[in-house]
Amino acid sequence: MRMHNPPHPGEIIKALCLEPVGLTVTEAAEGLGVSRKTLSAILNGRSGISPEMAVRLSIAFNTSAESWLSQQVQYDLWHAEQGRKALKVIKLAA
Repeated sequence: MRMHNPPHPGEIIKALCLEPVGLTVTEAAEGLGVSRKTLSAILNGRSGISPEMAVRLSIAFNTSAESWLSQQVQYDLWHAEQGRKALKVIKLAA
């Protein structure tokens, strides 16, 4: 069963990984080995989690890369499904 309007993974990172331990965006970006701009874009929902970022997050926060990618896929799929009726697609198989 798909989640109803799942949160962007950036919201999860902010709420469950950064805020509880008091990490700033700058500190977290340095720890992840990415620019502050890159991490900020993810945290603010302007960018998604790439496979490489998923691996970085898994190392930094002792999680699985698959869980981060799964969250991104759920978010992306839910938003794609919202436009399902507007898609001009015909059935090609019985």
